[in-house]
Amino acid sequence: MATQAIATQMPVYSRRFDAGKAEERNRALFSEQRRARRGPTPEVFFTKRIDNSRLVTADDPRRAREMRSFAAAMALLFALIMVYGWQHFSAIECGYRIESEKQQIEQLNEQNRQLRLAEAQLGDPARIDTMARALGLQAPVPGQVVRPENSSDGGAPVLAQAAVPARAMAAGDRRW
Repeated sequence: MATQAIATQMPVYSRRFDAGKAEERNRALFSEQRRARRGPTPEVFFTKRIDNSRLVTADDPRRAREMRSFAAAMALLFALIMVYGWQHFSAIECGYRIESEKQQIEQLNEQNRQLRLAEAQLGDPARIDTMARALGLQAPVPGQVVRPENSSDGGAPVLAQAAVPARAMAAGDRRW
């Protein structure tokens, strides 16, 4: 208490610290405290051990209701934060997935372009002709290439016909 009184009622000195005035003020405060004490002896405090283990606390229903509502509000806030976090990280994950899909599409487009270029190079008639001549192949003579009849309708059903080979008839084969 004495230090509190000294600390709070300390005068503000202007420029210089006057040790004499401070000492006089401390003596006055000490004498006031001595007069405020009960009796001529200083106060002595004794410790007393208190056993609170047998005490039972009474339930406070208002406090319990406040705690339940607070816990419910905190649970709701936690749930909302978790949902927000889940949405946020899902959006980030979807963004990464979209970027990887875009890269894969770009790679497939490049591969498709390379394959079309290779197909165009391999299907060049002049190249095919020079390779065929290098292998010793020659242009077909007339009548060497036989085209099927009615080739204009390639998807239509064809009626099967039994044609007897001329050689079998000449030999007199009875199977036919």
